[in-house]
Amino acid sequence: MKALVCDEPGRLSLVDRQRPVRAEGEILVRIRHVGICGTDFHIFAGKHPFLDYPRVMGHELSGTVEDGGDSPLAAGTPVYVVPYLACGTCAACRKGLTNACMAIRVLGVHTDGGMAEYLSVPATNVIPAAGIDLRDAAMIEFLAIGAHGIARGQVSDGDRVLVTGSGPIGMSAALFAKARGAHVTVMDMREDRLAFARDTLGADAVLLAGPDAEAQAADLTGGNGFDVVVDATGAAPPIERGFGFLAHGARYVLLSVVKGTITFSDPEFHKREATLLASRNALPADFAEVVRQMQAGRIPTTALNTHRGALADAPALLPDWSRPEAGVVKAILDV
Repeated sequence: MKALVCDEPGRLSLVDRQRPVRAEGEILVRIRHVGICGTDFHIFAGKHPFLDYPRVMGHELSGTVEDGGDSPLAAGTPVYVVPYLACGTCAACRKGLTNACMAIRVLGVHTDGGMAEYLSVPATNVIPAAGIDLRDAAMIEFLAIGAHGIARGQVSDGDRVLVTGSGPIGMSAALFAKARGAHVTVMDMREDRLAFARDTLGADAVLLAGPDAEAQAADLTGGNGFDVVVDATGAAPPIERGFGFLAHGARYVLLSVVKGTITFSDPEFHKREATLLASRNALPADFAEVVRQMQAGRIPTTALNTHRGALADAPALLPDWSRPEAGVVKAILDV
């Protein structure tokens, strides 16, 4: 089979590999589409802290069942793949927090992923993509991350929500906050992303992340701040700045993670009686929520999927797509 390997930072190779053999309890999936994530770009650039090279990337996956073994999924069934391989026995897994498994392995990061023609994964990680186009199904995972963050923030009807960072994950958070009836403001440094959030995603307001953002936010909220702030910037300075947008009693959800330390004013945090929440990966309920919203036609999948290409062309495409001026929201490889 063909597989795309990141041999080392900055170097990709399309290689021939042995087709995987389905193990007991696994399903062999014929991969059809792979969404490209910021994680993949970080791996390509050599910026991912938890990765050994060479690595087959790819964790946003859809395909068809090639060999279902003893599972109820027949050959040819359209499916998507949950890429988090949890141990099932650690303290987190026993609590149902498989997204935070103490020994988690993520496809395409800790172990080889789906930028290949076939992949064999545990049957519990293969879910029927009922009534969803397979190309759209390759976007379920990144959307589930945003849905999980919004669930963590307990966003409800009428909440004033600020999403900082309007990359794909921030866009997902905005979509699922809107789905819960929130009034959503999106803040970013890029005016093109803000226009997309407003015109395509239905954001109620947008803020340019300039020196006047705090004053403008005060105008938007009557000086009260936001009930929920969701960070999807992936950088420490905007995460720290985000504390200043919190209303009294607010929740602050960190969707992005940074390597290092973040600091904030404890007196300001305490006087607001604010809540700080980490949000990691997604749970089965979040994937199911994405599927429901897709089936209801509430996710603008065509607009989100801005770039497409073939797996065979990926060594040339990925370096180009990684440039900000390429304007990628979500790129998908067809396998």
